Amino acid sequence: MKKAPAYLLPLQELFEESANKTIAEGQSAYMRNMFSYYGLKTPERRMIFKEFIAAQSLPSYEELPALVTWMWQQPQREWQYIAIELAAKMKKQWKEDFLELIEYCITSKSWWDSVDAISTDWAGNYFVLFPKQMQKLTAKWNKSDNMWLQRVSMIFQLQYKLKTDEQLLFRHCKALTESKEFFIQKGMGWALRQYARHNMKAVQKFVEETRVSSLTKREALKHA
Repeated sequence: MKKAPAYLLPLQELFEESANKTIAEGQSAYMRNMFSYYGLKTPERRMIFKEFIAAQSLPSYEELPALVTWMWQQPQREWQYIAIELAAKMKKQWKEDFLELIEYCITSKSWWDSVDAISTDWAGNYFVLFPKQMQKLTAKWNKSDNMWLQRVSMIFQLQYKLKTDEQLLFRHCKALTESKEFFIQKGMGWALRQYARHNMKAVQKFVEETRVSSLTKREALKHA
C-alpha cells in the first residue's frame, strides 16, 4: 500500500494496527465486494479519527484537496469515510472552489454510502455557505448523465427542514420521474418524505399531480 502523506501517516498506522480481517470480509460482502475494508466498525473508526484529530489538529484548507484526493484513491473504504468527515469538520474554511472536490468525490468510487454522506455533509452545507451557486449547480447535476449527481440534486436539502427550497425540490424531482434507476426513484421518495415532515400537503399534492414511480410514491407518503 502506498505510504500516506505525512499528515495522514499516524492515522494510517492506527488503521493498520486496528484492522480486523473477519469484519473486513463481512463489510466488503455487504457492499457487494465493490470495496475493501480495514474491518473497522463505525464507532471504532470515529473514535480513532477523533483521537487522531485531537493529536494532530486540522490541516490548512490549502492542504485539503491533496489529502482528500489521496484518501479517495485508497482501496480501503474507511479512507473515503474519513475524507468526508475531515472536510466536513473544515466547512468554516471552505471556499467556492471546494465544489471541485464535491463533484470529484460524488463521481468517483460512487455508491450510496459515500454519495449520501457527501450530499448532506458537503453539498448541503456548501449551498448554505454559497447560496448563489445552488440553483445553477444543482440544475446542472440534475440534467447530467451521472445518476449520482442526479440523486444529489434531489437529496442535498434533506437537512434544510423549513428552509427547503420547495420549488427547486419539486422541479428536480419532476425532471427525473421517467428514470428507471432504483437509486433515483428511492432518492426522490426519500427527499419528498423528508420534506413532507414539514409540509405534508405540498408533497401529497405533488405526488398526486406528478407521474412518479410506485417506489417513489410509497417512500414519499410513508408517514402520511
